[in-house]
Amino acid sequence: MKLNLVYALILSGLASAQSVKVEELYSKNCAGCHGANFEGGVGGSLVDGEWKHGSSDEEIYRSIAKGNIPLGMIPWEGTFKPDQIRAFVIFLREQEKKNLTKGKKFPTPDQDRITQTELENYRLEMVVENGLKEPWAIAFLPDGGKLVTEKSGRLRIISADGKLDPKVIEGTPQTIEHGQGGLMEVALHPDYAKNGWVYLGLSDGTRTKSDKGKDDVRCITAVVRGRIKNHEWVAQEWIFRPDPKFQSGAGVHFGTRFVFDKGYIYFVIGERGGLMEVQDLSRPNGKIHRLHDDGRVPKDNPYVNTKDAIPGIWSYGHRNPQGLAMDVRDGSLYSTEHGPRGGDELNLVLPAHNYGWPIVTLGMNYSGMPMDYTGPDGKKLTSVTTKDGIDQPIAFWVPSIAVCGLDFYTGDKFPKWQNDLLVGALAQKEIRRLRIVDKKVVSQEVIFKDVGRVRDVAMGQDGFIYVVLNGPDRIMRMVPAEN
Repeated sequence: MKLNLVYALILSGLASAQSVKVEELYSKNCAGCHGANFEGGVGGSLVDGEWKHGSSDEEIYRSIAKGNIPLGMIPWEGTFKPDQIRAFVIFLREQEKKNLTKGKKFPTPDQDRITQTELENYRLEMVVENGLKEPWAIAFLPDGGKLVTEKSGRLRIISADGKLDPKVIEGTPQTIEHGQGGLMEVALHPDYAKNGWVYLGLSDGTRTKSDKGKDDVRCITAVVRGRIKNHEWVAQEWIFRPDPKFQSGAGVHFGTRFVFDKGYIYFVIGERGGLMEVQDLSRPNGKIHRLHDDGRVPKDNPYVNTKDAIPGIWSYGHRNPQGLAMDVRDGSLYSTEHGPRGGDELNLVLPAHNYGWPIVTLGMNYSGMPMDYTGPDGKKLTSVTTKDGIDQPIAFWVPSIAVCGLDFYTGDKFPKWQNDLLVGALAQKEIRRLRIVDKKVVSQEVIFKDVGRVRDVAMGQDGFIYVVLNGPDRIMRMVPAEN
């Protein structure tokens, strides 16, 4: 930037900058040099993927904060707070991605051709095209059939030959469909063939009619199991049903997913919009929990002997994980978690570890303002990007891809993807393949794009990859193909 232009901008009204959205800050302070559309001018383009002084988030932050006086870029750290500079980084990353992906070709499969990726080629096959409404999760029955949840509260069966049974499972527990909540996860007990247990994750609570025209809804995520007999849900047992005092009227951030391992069940209860509540061990929300698969609390859980703590808590500081999977190679547990605007995360989940929300985030508020929260002492605080005692994600996405659905591929149909992690995404309508070595992400690739919002991705017993889609609501699968 030219110095006289920069100083003129500073003098022209930056006193109120602390309360202005990042888009407005850019327009007032940066567009004069870098262009209204980030295309460059006196200063360089901000969206061409070329960064003269370092391309990492940290290096871009430093360039904004410290400037480069010889090149006409003054330091902005005296004008903007650190959280606002961080918001600039997120904003520029969003614009950069929009520009760099414009016209770029991704693996966008259809049923009429082979889709090529770096390591494997596949065809896309339709499993269920019509009849589902907002499907959320899929589980695979021993006979080749499937169970599918619908957000409205219906549990459906797909036969081994791919036919959606028009008759729903009757008698499932009441589900409160509210905002993002409803009937979500479904999973089979590892010994399902012997015991028949089916597990459901749902929004549990009450809906009270109001004369004012808006129902009074109170709910929170709960876990239940039962058996299916002649299209009836029977032998029901609650695995985890939070006290009604924890129910909320918020319509956001329910979670949830399940992982079974060695007689335990791991599951997610989302933050429910509670912000600092996720840092409170006496509350269930914003936590990953670990119980015996019959609901008993393991004696070696980290907070069993902590006063007032909910004893099933395994880890905390989570916002809204909607992916949970275990690496069979070493038993490591991973979750994908929605950030706010920017900052979707892949976390290595460890007992008693704090994952930071809302104290630490790599995102900003949807409004374009820095993320803030009210601390325990009632003071208004702003989120930071790192803090001692809080785990950093092993991968993150800025801008957000809206992570949802997660599974390790362990089949034999796509041998070059063996043990790779498949990450579904709602907003970006994609599946990413991540290679993890020594608990670190060493590469990632988009292998599926723009067919629909990916609600769930899971490997079936046949080794094919099943994709649950919203908008349009359907289920498809990826099968191997030769060139």
